[in-house]
Parts: sequence; C-alpha cells; structure tokens
Amino acid sequence: MFKTVLTLFRGSIAVAEEQLEDRTALVILDQQMRDAAAAVDRSKRTLALAIAQDQQEGRRLEATNTRIADLEVRATAALDGGREDLAREAAQQIANLEADRDACMTARTLFAQEITRLKRHVSNAEARLTELDRGRRIARASEAVRGLRRSGIEAARPYESTLPEAEATLKRLRERQIEAAAADEALIELDAASGPLATAEKLAEQGFGPRIKSTADDVLARLNAKRTQTN
Repeated sequence: MFKTVLTLFRGSIAVAEEQLEDRTALVILDQQMRDAAAAVDRSKRTLALAIAQDQQEGRRLEATNTRIADLEVRATAALDGGREDLAREAAQQIANLEADRDACMTARTLFAQEITRLKRHVSNAEARLTELDRGRRIARASEAVRGLRRSGIEAARPYESTLPEAEATLKRLRERQIEAAAADEALIELDAASGPLATAEKLAEQGFGPRIKSTADDVLARLNAKRTQTN
C-alpha cells in the first residue's frame, strides 16, 4: 500500500511539473533565447577584440620590419666605414627585432585561426537564433489560438451552457412538440369519430333525417334542376 501511495505521489509530482512546464514554456523559451542572444553578443565582442589585436600585431610587425631594414642599411654602412663595433651593436638590435618579428608573425597566425573560428561560430549561432525566433513566433501564435479556443467555445464557465448542451435542449423541445402535435391530432380524430356530428352522419346515411354532407347524386340533381328552370 505504501509503495502504491509513493508511486501515486511521484506520478502527481511529475504531472504537475509537466503542466507547469507547459504553462511556462514560452516564458522559459524567451529567457533561454535572451541568454543565447547575450552569448552571441559576447562572442561578437570577443571576435572584435581578436580582430583589433590582430591589427595591432600587424602594425607592430610592419614597424619592426621597417626598423630592421633601416638598421641593416646602417650596419652595412658602418662595416664599410671600418666601424665593426657599431655594426655589431646594430646586428644585436637587428637580432632582437627579428625575434619580435617572429613573435608578431606567430601571434598573427594564432589570431587568424581564432578569428576564423569565431566568425564561423557567430555566423552559425546567429542563424540558429534566427530560426529559434521564427519558431518562437509560430509557437506564440499557436498558444494564442489555443487560448482563444479555451476562452471561447471549448472552455465554458461552470455556470454557462455549451453549444452541445443547447443543441440537446432544442432536440428535446422539438421531440416534445412533435409528440404534443401528434396527441392533438389523435384527440381530434377521436372527437370526430365519437362526437354528436359523427352520430348524426351515421343516422343520415341510414335514411333517418336529411343528409349532413352532399353526395355526388345530390350535386347532379341540383345541377339538373337548374337546367330545367333555365330552359
């Protein structure tokens, strides 16, 4: 018994959770989409930062190459002038600048890969977000239609009648009217068959008293009498 009650309790909780999720599905979806849109915005900002940093590294690389080229010219001139000491000092600076240049090139390679990945991620996320927005509009419209149905024909208030109930009432009313009409006709027939008029007709048919209803013979006799008078 306890196991049955526990199972029933768990089932009731599950049903309540499902009903709550159904009632709040659109609210949950709206918040999830806001969170997703915020995540896409963060990805866009990250992409913009990566592009800016890549451009900065590009400017640094260009400046480094310019300084290397300038020092190479000057070091060559120092060697031509017999100043090997100055040429060596320039050579050391060139070596340091070349290390910076290589670092800039490596950074730009990494930035290029990350920028490509972020662009693909942002593009895919925006497409999915757009599709979700379309689906949300459809779901919202469907929910609005369901609400109209629940508040209209399909969900009458406890004290209000529904169309099927009104149709059933009309059907019962018509059946009673048909029954009443049939009863009235039956009473009329009974009165006609058993009333004084019916008795008088029976007596007249047997020759007792004048006829109540004219016969074909009576009509012909009357017409012949008129012809005789006219002639």
